Amino acid sequence: MRTGIATVCLSGTLKEKMQACAIAGFDGIEIFEQDLVTSALSPEAVRAMAADLGLGLDLYQPFRDFDSVPEELLKENLRRAGAKFELMSRLGMDTILVCSNVATAEIDDDGLRAEQLTRLAHLAGEHGVKVAYEALAWGKYVNDYEHAHRLVEMVDHPNLGTCLDSFHILSRDWDTAPIEKINAEKIFFVQVADAPKLSMDVLSWSRHYRVFPGEGQLELAKFMGHVVRAGYAGPVSLEVFNDVFRQSDVERTAVDAMRSLIWLEEQSAKWLDANDPGAAGASGTSASGRRRYPMELATLPKVAEPAGFNFAEVKADDTAGLEKLLGQLGFEFEGRHRTKDVQLWTMGHARVIINEQAPSHAEPAIAALGFDVDNPVIASARAQQLKAPVVPRKVQADEEVFQGIAAPDSTEIFLCQGSPDGTAAWTHEFGDGLATPSGTGAVIDHVNLAQPWQHFDEAVLFYTSALALEPAPFAEVPSPTGLVRSQVMQTTDRAVRLVLNLAPLIQQGAHAGYQEHIAFAVDDLVGLARDARDRGLEFLQIPANYYEDLAARFSLDPGFLATLKELNLLYDRDASGEFLHFYTATVGSVFFEMVERRGGYDGYGAPNAPVRHAVQYDHARRATDPRNATTKYATERSRP
Repeated sequence: MRTGIATVCLSGTLKEKMQACAIAGFDGIEIFEQDLVTSALSPEAVRAMAADLGLGLDLYQPFRDFDSVPEELLKENLRRAGAKFELMSRLGMDTILVCSNVATAEIDDDGLRAEQLTRLAHLAGEHGVKVAYEALAWGKYVNDYEHAHRLVEMVDHPNLGTCLDSFHILSRDWDTAPIEKINAEKIFFVQVADAPKLSMDVLSWSRHYRVFPGEGQLELAKFMGHVVRAGYAGPVSLEVFNDVFRQSDVERTAVDAMRSLIWLEEQSAKWLDANDPGAAGASGTSASGRRRYPMELATLPKVAEPAGFNFAEVKADDTAGLEKLLGQLGFEFEGRHRTKDVQLWTMGHARVIINEQAPSHAEPAIAALGFDVDNPVIASARAQQLKAPVVPRKVQADEEVFQGIAAPDSTEIFLCQGSPDGTAAWTHEFGDGLATPSGTGAVIDHVNLAQPWQHFDEAVLFYTSALALEPAPFAEVPSPTGLVRSQVMQTTDRAVRLVLNLAPLIQQGAHAGYQEHIAFAVDDLVGLARDARDRGLEFLQIPANYYEDLAARFSLDPGFLATLKELNLLYDRDASGEFLHFYTATVGSVFFEMVERRGGYDGYGAPNAPVRHAVQYDHARRATDPRNATTKYATERSRP
């Protein structure tokens, strides 16, 4: 598949964008008109630079508001088009995108439109240019790709074809199956973009909320499957308008964009395998059984979703607070690594590594996660093909060789050899007899990671493509400083649950903003909480108002409610089961959560999240600003 990207997707100057696209590995680019107009590079210099970088100049765009106009305006539009065709000659480009008219269209007449497009095609032919006519989803008279193609057929000129844009088609819920009926020679260009499903006008949706494939909710693999079956073999190019991407690091965004096309290529191949009626036993098929098409789709090494968490690692300069907290929770200190400044703490199958190899004065923070996978080498190879950076790790003789990659937020992800009984061979590096977990009463239930605002969508795609986690519908949780966007990434069996949180901008960089936590599931939370209290654990103090509201929402036994209040436990219930949990105080940017799932409860206690955010915010404010603690009512929790 020939990959491309529109320069409008990226931040920076045209020169910076082109360099980033080459570094990311794109085959070609679309030059967005404004990027050229504002560039210090001459068209000839752009052409030479593209050749030096190995980039094709695949499309010049956009040419707007051409058709459905009176004759006098048409003449002006043809003059304008001629000037752009001459410019394209200097650039060495041969295809231009012409959008269906939005602003100046006055006459709704397909016959007139066909006549006007014919004149444009003749002019384009004189300059050796091909015109890719695109139906904008908000076009005044032409907003359907099938309508646009009918006009192309009416004109029947070799220099006029159509451009298929996934957003314009899927945002209007147009059926994509008719794409297969289009003559592939008349599909001049294909653009792809994903998007979250939002209830708003299509123009605003398109201009601000498009994302790269795999970061939204549109059926792009199905769209591409129909494009491939039509016989199209030209560029597949990203056209993504996104306010965040235009403010982010250009090289990083380009790599994220390339990852999305690699993922889309694989997903499209899977869709074809599952939906090609002629694949099984048909002649002219590929080794996978898929019918051969002019567009060849590459696939990645196949990996199963992770079987579970292997470990979580927290790094700090001063680890005393973490050690105390884990001990109070009931974790056992298993020893220090024989060659590295790290400790191992365990509770049942849950393993926490405390890494003391942090920069001076670095506060505790989640540094790494280990996942059990079938084949770490193959899983790592897949991740690297998806542009994931490799994490180097020094090892000595008889030490486990972990396959490591870096997530977008710099969390290190280690791919570990899974074991059905939950054993971990690497634990012998901390002492003998540690490979087999002691008991089965605790596991890592989920991990919450805070994401920088500019890398949130990138993280969703990373975990989807590299680790085969599936995104659940995102939620928004109120906090004292605004809404916190929360995106759950999980395996089918929920053995791995990863929660990505996008904190409000006012929090980011502040002490209360980037808090992250690790949650452990146990069989008896009440008993564990009592033991932890006796060991001096500092719980997150829950307001008495919460328990009054809890009594109103649920018909709970008074004794049980009193126990919850006594131990600062939170509670939730749904049709499938119950959920009990409590939070520790925060050390640095890390805190721990202990949970008990009863029955088939599958959530995270979402109604309780605003309580947690508010209490943590208040605690952080009082800790850093004594003026917020002027009375005992600001510091004390109401007691029964």
